[in-house]
Amino acid sequence: MGPTTFNGLPIHPLLVHFVAVLVPISALLLLLAVCWPSTRRRIGIVSPLVALVTLILVPLTTHAGEWLEHRTPRDPLVQIHAELGDQLIYWSAGVFLVALGWWAIHHPRFQAWRAGRGGPTGGTATRIVATGLAVVAVALAVGSMVQVYRIGESGAAAVWGDSTAADSPVAQ
Repeated sequence: MGPTTFNGLPIHPLLVHFVAVLVPISALLLLLAVCWPSTRRRIGIVSPLVALVTLILVPLTTHAGEWLEHRTPRDPLVQIHAELGDQLIYWSAGVFLVALGWWAIHHPRFQAWRAGRGGPTGGTATRIVATGLAVVAVALAVGSMVQVYRIGESGAAAVWGDSTAADSPVAQ
């Protein structure tokens, strides 16, 4: 599906850092667009584009992680990490779709198209859709950030375990 190594080293740890940064950025851009109209106009298409890049990187990262998982000893902590990582695609897809939908319904071309068809540009139906999207946006943004935290925590536990506590100067 995608690259698994770079210069002979597993690429999963590198891709993880991109995803760990881009998921919260996508979520925050979506929240800003939803909660702050003047920022929405400044952000424009950036929010759905960043969410799209994130959506593309998530399966590449999970694929590289699965490749790495099959080349390491079986560990229940790694399995938990992998299962949590597999769920991130749904959160990222939701953030992307809502960011794209939010951008589209507020884009001047869409509003002009609705007005040209005789549809309401700021009527009750539009407000209901916008309110529904806003609620879903907040839930997806918060959920995706919590999921990234859970994935990162489980990955750190799988890699580091209790080794940092035993090796720390305070413990000695």
